[in-house]
Amino acid sequence: MAGHRMSRRGFISTIALAVYAGLGPERPAHAEPDDPTAARSLAFEDNFSKLDWSVWNAGPKAGKSDPGFYGRSAFARRTGEEGFNPYSIVDDPRAVDGKALQISAKYIGAPMSVPSYYGNNHSEYQWISGNIQTAKKDGTVTEGWRRGYFEARMLFPSHPLSWPAFWLMNARSILGTPTSIELDVVEHKGFELSQYGTYLHEWGQPGEHHEGTGVPAGLDLTEDYRRYGILVDDTKCVPYFERKPVIDTRTGQAANWQIHRAPDLDVDGDVFWPLLTLALRADVPYPKVLTPDQLQTHMRVDYLRVYV
Repeated sequence: MAGHRMSRRGFISTIALAVYAGLGPERPAHAEPDDPTAARSLAFEDNFSKLDWSVWNAGPKAGKSDPGFYGRSAFARRTGEEGFNPYSIVDDPRAVDGKALQISAKYIGAPMSVPSYYGNNHSEYQWISGNIQTAKKDGTVTEGWRRGYFEARMLFPSHPLSWPAFWLMNARSILGTPTSIELDVVEHKGFELSQYGTYLHEWGQPGEHHEGTGVPAGLDLTEDYRRYGILVDDTKCVPYFERKPVIDTRTGQAANWQIHRAPDLDVDGDVFWPLLTLALRADVPYPKVLTPDQLQTHMRVDYLRVYV
C-alpha cells in the first residue's frame, strides 16, 4: 500500500508540510491587485445547473502513467460505484444561480470492486468520492486553454480526512509523457478551516521544479463559498484568492511563479484542462472513531469560469 500512497499527488503532501510549517502567525492572504478578469473576455462558464457530460468526464484522473487514484477514496465514474453516485446538482440559495454541483464522499466499509483501485480490500480505503475533468484517458481534451484566468467558486467540507481541490494539468501529460505541469489552484484540508495550499509542480526530469505556499485566508473556508483562481500567462502563473494575488509566505511578496516549461507548451500547442476533485487524505492518521456525520461529506462548486 505504501507504494500506492506516495503517488505524484501524494508527494504534494510532503511539500505541503514544509509550506504550512512556514506560515507562522496568521497574516493577510492577499495583496492589493488589479482585477485578473479586467481586459479579458469570458471564454467558458459552467454554473452547474446540470452536469454536462459532453464537457465533463468523471472518474480517475485522465492519464496513462498510473490508475488515476490517490488518497483514501476511489473516484467514481459518472454512474457511481458500489451503489453510490457522488455527483449531484443541488439547490443552494448561496450559489449565484441558486444551484451548485455537489461532489460527495461516502464510506462503504466493505470490500469493493472498483476497477484498478488499490484500496478495494483495505478498510481505511473503502470510500467512494468524485472527480470531474475536461479530459479523457485517450488524450481527448473537451475544454482547455493555454493562457487565461481560471476561477472556481467553492465551498469546502469540515472533515478529518477531506481533501478537495481545483487544479489544472497540461494535455500532453495524459498519454504518459515523462514530464507534466500541474497547477493546484487550491488544495484544502478539512481539519484546517481557515487556510489552504496552492502549488506549481513541474513533474519529471529534466528540470523538475516545484513552488507552493500556504494561504492563511483569515476566514472559515467551510462556512461559505469563496473564489479561488490562477492567472496563467506566457511564462508565469499567479494564484488568487477572492481575486487578489496570494502572498508567497517564503518571500512576503505576491506569488508569481515561473513556469520553466512554458516554451514547451507553445511548441506543442499544449493547453491546461481543469479538474474538480473531492479526495480523502492518506498522509494523516485514520480517525480511531468516525462519527455518523463523518461517514459522508460533501464539497460544492457554484461555478467554474475561464477568462482569456
